[in-house]
Amino acid sequence: MKVRSMVLFVVLFLLAGATCFAANDALLGTWKLNESKSKIAAGAPKNQTVVYEAAGDSTKIIITGTAPDGAPTHSEWTGKFDGKDYPATGNPNEDMRSAKMINEHTYDVVSKKGGNIVLTAHVVVAPDGKTRTVTTHGTDSKGKKYTSVAVYDKQ
Repeated sequence: MKVRSMVLFVVLFLLAGATCFAANDALLGTWKLNESKSKIAAGAPKNQTVVYEAAGDSTKIIITGTAPDGAPTHSEWTGKFDGKDYPATGNPNEDMRSAKMINEHTYDVVSKKGGNIVLTAHVVVAPDGKTRTVTTHGTDSKGKKYTSVAVYDKQ
């Protein structure tokens, strides 16, 4: 009985690991904003390009875009999709970010500044892997809450 339990545990562990890697594979690559399909709120930043790269057992995300005032933006985050906070650089509105996988095509993001949540995002990659939709809830520089829906095409 012990051997059977151990074998079952190992099989489930390997399947869980494979699922995590498959999810990250669906994200890897360059994603470009499709403005005609997106609904970016006034006062919200606009991320034109998002690049996902493998970084050892983590994922590196590089975001380029524009701030609400039109200034160019560039931020980076390297971490795991385990719900834990990892440092984020380049965005003056955040210093930590966490990401948590919901399933192989869906994950949630929480951005923080000084320990306070400043933005949440729900990311869904289409089953065909060609588009991803990001629904973001945040607060602009004037303290007004906003919701944006950004659609990205895989390049």
